[in-house]
Amino acid sequence: MAMIKRFAFRAASRLVLQPWYRQARGMTLGTRTVVIDDESRVLLVRHTYAPGWLLPGGGVERGETIHEAALRELREEAAIIAGETPQLLGLYLNDRQFPGDHVAVFVLRRFHQQTFRPGAEIAEVRFWPAGELPEGTTAGTRRRIAEVLSGSSAGGGHW
Repeated sequence: MAMIKRFAFRAASRLVLQPWYRQARGMTLGTRTVVIDDESRVLLVRHTYAPGWLLPGGGVERGETIHEAALRELREEAAIIAGETPQLLGLYLNDRQFPGDHVAVFVLRRFHQQTFRPGAEIAEVRFWPAGELPEGTTAGTRRRIAEVLSGSSAGGGHW
């Protein structure tokens, strides 16, 4: 079933969403945030409409800064309220998944979490030990987490 959902999402994304976004926007900009708790666990979200586990994040809206977008997405997707300004890890090109897409990745270590309620977009939110990420965690998500924990980020590159 998961393979069918993954195929359907990729097909819809390439056939409908990407062409529409290309017409509406020549380039897209989104955010993802690596949220690390006091036990060095990493926050991941599972969407209702796409397979896998991801870092919380989403698109930057018109008139919104990337920091504002990152903070909004954390609130909307994971009920996370930042206790500090998220630090920019880097800016990444996500051409493989979505040509022209750029992702600003942030790191947040001070925060509090309100009560999360699953909704139309997010099915589940969990903190995971970095060495025990769940099956289905995307490759880009794994790379960003490894960069943060090892301190090896070059400040950007390919997703």
